[in-house]
Amino acid sequence: MADDILATFKILIIGESGVGKSSLMLRFVEDNFDADQTITIGVDFKTKIINIDGVSVKLAIWDTAGQERFRTLTPSYYRDAQGAILVYDVTKKNTFQKLDLWLNELEIYGTRPNMAKMVVGNKIDQPNREMSRDDGFKFAKKHRTLFVETSAKTSEGVKSAFEEVVRKIMETDGLWDRNPASDIVNLRDGDTSQSFCSTYCSLV
Repeated sequence: MADDILATFKILIIGESGVGKSSLMLRFVEDNFDADQTITIGVDFKTKIINIDGVSVKLAIWDTAGQERFRTLTPSYYRDAQGAILVYDVTKKNTFQKLDLWLNELEIYGTRPNMAKMVVGNKIDQPNREMSRDDGFKFAKKHRTLFVETSAKTSEGVKSAFEEVVRKIMETDGLWDRNPASDIVNLRDGDTSQSFCSTYCSLV
């Protein structure tokens, strides 16, 4: 199986504490949701092998703590990341307003200037929205990132978020290296990806 994996991609999940970063990772990796999810201290880490358009890749997903007092633990974990998912809570405006700071951290600590970025508005299952979908869309357009709204609780949009980040990484020249054991030659046989702006929006 390892011989069939084209590459390993390092993906970060960042954002303020309590926005649902760990829940998004748990939903994507294990298709599970824990309403009593504890706050991440430092960094959590999970791996998952997925198939994108007939190609298998391994994801190393890093869930970084959003609390200020743990921030000093995370800079080294930004290194060599090919993708980043920036999460905010659609029911808490302050978490959306902090996205600029998280983008700035990517600029400071990231070592790949062409990193694939996805802005994710989470908790859309909640009724008390403070941020509209259009708010998130405009922010993503301004910063030339991908955008999607999700619910880790119901799973809506979660798979799309991760898969589109992976597609963006695969399409970006110089962002990743083929695993030495891989004998896959043809990365993509035509463009079979689909774009549904009701699910996610590519703004780059």
